[in-house]
Amino acid sequence: MEISTIGLDLAKNVFQVHGVDKEGTVIVRKALRRAQMLPFFARLSPCLVGIEACGTSHHWARELQNLGHEVRLMPPCYVKPYVKRGKNDAADAEAICEAVTRPTMRFVAIKSREQQAALSLHRVRSLLTGQRTQLVNMMRCQLAEFGIAIPIGLGRALHLAQQIEDGEAAIDLPPQAAQVIGMLCELVLKLHARLHELDLRLEALRRSDDMARRLATIPGIGSIGATALAASVTDPHQFRSGRQFAAWLGLTPRQQSSGGKERLGRITKMGDKYLRQLLVIGATSLLRRAKEGPATVHPFLVGILARKSARVASVAMANKIARIAWAVMTRGQVYQSHHVPGLAA
Repeated sequence: MEISTIGLDLAKNVFQVHGVDKEGTVIVRKALRRAQMLPFFARLSPCLVGIEACGTSHHWARELQNLGHEVRLMPPCYVKPYVKRGKNDAADAEAICEAVTRPTMRFVAIKSREQQAALSLHRVRSLLTGQRTQLVNMMRCQLAEFGIAIPIGLGRALHLAQQIEDGEAAIDLPPQAAQVIGMLCELVLKLHARLHELDLRLEALRRSDDMARRLATIPGIGSIGATALAASVTDPHQFRSGRQFAAWLGLTPRQQSSGGKERLGRITKMGDKYLRQLLVIGATSLLRRAKEGPATVHPFLVGILARKSARVASVAMANKIARIAWAVMTRGQVYQSHHVPGLAA
């Protein structure tokens, strides 16, 4: 009998395979070591392979596609309902095999190596930004112990760190405390320099990528947001509308509706947290512009600011930016501030 569908449960070294024929009869159920993976699939005739979307899934999906197989990635939360009773690798592979054949299943587009490389810049930048914040906070705490307060703002903390590093700041500290503060200042400045290098690389990536260049024309989306969206969204046409794209990012209200009564709550916060964070930060920057000059921002933001709090308005504007980004990606155009919905080609 010929295998038509395979459920593949990925891991670091041991991979579980569950294969069935066209009638659903189980043909193979076995565990493979890492070195056995590609030789096993190379011997098979082209078939449908289902995989849960995870850290290594895009790599293996590309490898299996090169062998002629049709690979579909699925969100793990959509596969979980198909797991029968106890959870183990064999049960997970069987559930994946069942889920991948469902006509209503939603799939994740496979990312290229270039997209994953771009996202690695964002992941490292996010990590280093958090570490820089931790070091600055530690420096503030240690200096506060000796009655020295650093003014609010990252720039002022970095300026003081540079003065301490250069020996220009006259701070009276015990020798041991001075050594600790000097070490913190050195680490903070090195991290800040690394982050500046990453920002320059992301800016260069924005200039070289057509989709990122178009996304950067949207108010509230800079080089970081544009490159992150371009690298994360492989196929924008998989979303039927801008609202579905915003829902994928977790920016739409959670529904608790029943009996014909609609009840909308807070946003779902599903999907990519990093992209959602960038969009909300971009929308918050537009809020500041709206307070200084309402004529410089989208009328939608001015209207919602008149009715809602600043935090609610920023999230609503992030939803609006996400919908605009979907339109820009799908239509291959740049942002048009005076665009009238329904008249686009």
